[in-house]
Amino acid sequence: MIRDEIQALVTHALEAAQAAGALPDFAAPDIQLEHPARIEHGDYSANLPLRIQGLARMKAIEVAEALRPYVAAHPAVAEVRIAPPGFLNFYLDPHWLAAQTETIIEAGTAYASNNLGAGHHLQLEYVSANPTGPVHVGNGRGAAIGSTLALVLRAAGYDVEQEYYINDAGTQIAVFTRTLYARYQQLFGREVAIPENGYPGEYMVDIARSIKDEYGDRFLRPPSGVEPNQTAEEADPALGDEGIRRMVDQIREDLALLRVEYDRWYSERSLYETSGPYERAMQILRNNGQVVEREGATWFASSQLGESKDNVLIRSDGQPTYFASDVAYHYDKFVQRDFDRVIDIWGADHQGHVSRVKAAVTAVGGNGDALDVLLYQLVTLKRGDVVVPLSKRAGEIVTLRDVVAEVGTDAARFFFLTPSAGSTMEFDLELAAKQSDENPVYYVQYAHARIASVLARAVEQGASSAGANLSLLTHEAEQTLLRRLLLLPKSSRRSR
Repeated sequence: MIRDEIQALVTHALEAAQAAGALPDFAAPDIQLEHPARIEHGDYSANLPLRIQGLARMKAIEVAEALRPYVAAHPAVAEVRIAPPGFLNFYLDPHWLAAQTETIIEAGTAYASNNLGAGHHLQLEYVSANPTGPVHVGNGRGAAIGSTLALVLRAAGYDVEQEYYINDAGTQIAVFTRTLYARYQQLFGREVAIPENGYPGEYMVDIARSIKDEYGDRFLRPPSGVEPNQTAEEADPALGDEGIRRMVDQIREDLALLRVEYDRWYSERSLYETSGPYERAMQILRNNGQVVEREGATWFASSQLGESKDNVLIRSDGQPTYFASDVAYHYDKFVQRDFDRVIDIWGADHQGHVSRVKAAVTAVGGNGDALDVLLYQLVTLKRGDVVVPLSKRAGEIVTLRDVVAEVGTDAARFFFLTPSAGSTMEFDLELAAKQSDENPVYYVQYAHARIASVLARAVEQGASSAGANLSLLTHEAEQTLLRRLLLLPKSSRRSR
């Protein structure tokens, strides 16, 4: 990499300057290079004079002037300039830059890949929305971030396993089952209401109808009273299981429309199997004295590990909390499946949950420092100036499937990924669907179409890049693109 070569130039310049007596002898620090935001400041900039001015007992600008004559010539470097208060700025040679096109072409799709993560087994878990409704546009942002990060990590040599955690246990599944049973009964003419805090969306009717079409009245139970009443609490658990299975299948299909595929779909219920992760994790915490009984509930004594408060693991009614499930799940990730590193991608509303999960990972025998949580801000969906609601419970939900159908996969991913994960975003459906200069995706798609057309015409005319005169690639736009391409392989030598 040219970055490494320029670092070597600076290192050798310091050694040569010291050997010649232009600078006093002292142990040299690591050479640091920055990529200036503005091209007038060079392609690479070394701040070494500023860092060693105290050791040299000279002003930084004087150190830079002492170093400059000892920077050896290099075919990639056209010029080295000194800039106040003490920078060495390196400018790449335009003809050398143009010649890198051949290297990039030869590498093809492998260009910029590296082995930074070689030997590291990494798990990436994202979306993991409750299977009580279709994935919506907010989930789509996490999906685009997660799948893109997986591609980047694999290009960096990591062995990445992508996982979707299915929340198929707990209170929300019981409410889903009661809602589904109410809808199922309605299809047989029973006058029943959906339960309080149920899921009123039309998708629940669709699921109930698909089950009725396949199984008929298999899951229908006799009314519990003479008067028409809501008997959802008596629903056959198998009905809920069938509904969850269909909901997960739909989620899988919807995410595939965004080109998101998982290596594993992990059931929360499996945590609670006999001698499973939940039992083992809880036993470890008890053995380590990190569980306390208080107020009829069981608590993780996380305050012993620096947390501001303890956290409930098992409620007074004997039911484990969501936090207990997270403890067991991460025990399985780090201890039973032995991932070197785990990345969870959560909505920003889970920020307060991060530190206690990290503490729990360490408590059950994993490495809390090897758990990274990437938080992304929520999405506001709009049509022009009108905000569109996203609530599953409100029943007025715009699904990810709807968004992809309206704007296309490429536009959806582009819009999700353009703002940084930590920035709030407004997804304007009208803008994303426009084929005009107002839509940033338009430029990318148009450029791709034009490039594809040029390449197709070249094939028709028997032209190829072999023997091309690359020295002609000196236009400002061409040089800017090449500079961007050279930055792709940039990576730290350190692996976490």
